[in-house]
Order: sequence, then structure tokens, then C-alpha cells
Amino acid sequence: MKVLEMRGLARAYERGRNVLEDLDLTIEAGEVIGLLGRNGAGKTTLLRLALGLLEPQHGEVKVFGLDPQREPEAVKRRVGYVAEDQILPGFLRVHEVIDLHRRLYPGWDEELAAELASRFHMRGDQRIKQLSKGQARQVALLCAVAHRPSLLLLDEPAGGLDPAMRREFLETAIQLLGESGTAIVFSSHHMTDVERLASRLVMLHDSQKWIDSALDDVREGYCLALAPLADGVSARAMLAQADCLSARERDGTVRAIFELDPEACRRRLEREFSPRELRCLPLPLEEMFIELVGRGGWS
Repeated sequence: MKVLEMRGLARAYERGRNVLEDLDLTIEAGEVIGLLGRNGAGKTTLLRLALGLLEPQHGEVKVFGLDPQREPEAVKRRVGYVAEDQILPGFLRVHEVIDLHRRLYPGWDEELAAELASRFHMRGDQRIKQLSKGQARQVALLCAVAHRPSLLLLDEPAGGLDPAMRREFLETAIQLLGESGTAIVFSSHHMTDVERLASRLVMLHDSQKWIDSALDDVREGYCLALAPLADGVSARAMLAQADCLSARERDGTVRAIFELDPEACRRRLEREFSPRELRCLPLPLEEMFIELVGRGGWS
């Protein structure tokens, strides 16, 4: 079942500068998507469009077959959302925040909410402003998942948390909802989290969707080619090859990412260039991200 469909999607905040452009994306029930991208790549914009918090300027968004702009209540009742900058009312007590969400969602699961409160050692009488950042995120996660949404959107929800709490946070969401067919989309800059938890990888760059593949296919079907800058080998020549996603020159060496397994890449480049030296290596996810989108800041 299609949970989320985006077709020809475009969104800009400044005239002539699209954050997302002509983007197509389909997510099925039960999928766990790791969403990657640099500063301004459009990850947060994509999630807000899915929730109906933003309206596309071109294209269409369907969530459970519904337009989130025209039928916001019907969509939001079936979606859970935790934002990177999630703000809960600081003057409310934990139990008051939970009570508020309980009233909003007809599908609220009291047993699941109690399990999460116990797992996170929550004290219902504490005010939100008394909580640490991690504790406040746990309250937000409980409120997002206790109604067992059909789609859970997590926008850097574990940013700023220590590694142990980050892992607990993400694994809890996926463990609790994975068996019920919930589709989960989470953005993260922690490649270990993506590799451990996601079944599919979507990478955004320069307003485009660069990669959309099962994680196992990414591990096996991409490689890094290293060849001396000579004998007709250059970044431009590499980029002219089919299946080359990026190429750059550094210290007399051309470094290129190919959507090919290492052996197929080696055969292709030896046939095209006959370089004196050539290495085609499997590519860890973090290294691939750095090579593809550069060494600039993270969003």
C-alpha cells in the first residue's frame, strides 16, 4: 500500500532557487527510509510537505491517497511527527502533554504509552521546562507513536543526544512500529544509525534526489574508483561515463563514485582508459556521502 506519493514536487523560498525540484518519491507501508542530505538539501522541506505544513508550488503530494492541504485532519490523525526543533509547552507537566495528545488521536494506545513512559523512566508530574533535551525528546516521541501512526516522520529527532540515548530513541520507534506496518522516514547525520536501522536510503543534493535505493543495493552496487590523473583520465572524463555520480581531482588522483559494483567498474574503466593504476573499492556509506556532497557543513 502506498503511504506517501510525491510527483513532480517543487518548492522554493526564494524566486529562482528551488529547495526541491521535480522530485518523485513513493513510500510503501512498512518501509524504513533513511533520509540524507547537506545543509539546504530539502530534507526538512520534504517532511513538512508530507505533513501538510507546507504547500508545494508545483507537483502533488498524497498521503494515504489524500491531499494533506485539503484534508489535513484526516492525514494528521494517521501521522506521527518529531521535529529537530520540537518545542513542547514548557509550563505544562508531562502528564498534561500526554493527555492533550490522547484527546487528539482516536487510535491512542494506552498500553503502548504506558510502556514507553516506563522505558524512559518518565515522571508525569515534571514540567517540560525542567526536563533535559533528551527527556523532552522522549516525551515528543511517546506522543508521536502512542497512537500507532501509519506514517512516522522524524526530522533529526535525536540531534544533540549522546550516542546511547540516540540509539535508544531511534531503535524504540522502529521496534515498536515496525511490526505494525508503519512506514518510517527519518533524517539523520549519523551514518551508523542509517546503516543499522534503515531498509532504504534516499539522498537529496542540489534540490534533486540523487539516490533512492535499498540499503543493501547501496552497499553492493556503488564503489569508489581511484586512478592517476594521466592517460586521458580526468574528472571530466569520468563524469562523461555512464553511471558516474561524481568525480574530483585531488593530489594527482581522480576520485569518482560509480553506481556499479567494484568489479564491473574496474572492467569499464580499464576498457575505456587503460590506466597505469586503478583501484575500485567498496564504499562505506559515510565515505560515499562525503564524496558525493562534499566536505561542507551538515544540516
